Amino acid sequence: MDLDETDQRTGTGSGISCRSTAEGTVVTLWGEVDAALREAASEAMAVLATHSPGVPVVIAAKDVTFIDSSGVAFILQVYVLGQETGTQVSLRDPSDAVTEVLDMVGIGGRIPVVRGAGGPA
Repeated sequence: MDLDETDQRTGTGSGISCRSTAEGTVVTLWGEVDAALREAASEAMAVLATHSPGVPVVIAAKDVTFIDSSGVAFILQVYVLGQETGTQVSLRDPSDAVTEVLDMVGIGGRIPVVRGAGGPA
């Protein structure tokens, strides 16, 4: 796991982590989310595939500085898994890099966005 119990990164660079919280399952993305994170993405998907249906999943993406097609594919896989299991999936505080790429590929606005502690944006 790349985050400690206070949600602080234990290393630098880029990563994907998955953890359970009171609000549901939080998948945190940071840095350059690309093919180099394939193993971390697979580990996160394995956790999500076994979690209780209906427990919300939040993709926290405020610290993403770059995202390529494999990063977009990961976000879409999480969203599709949620659709298939009846689990609410939202994107919390996506960085401009994430928003721009999702808009560019035509899926901007498809995944509900939550800003800060407030409701959907």
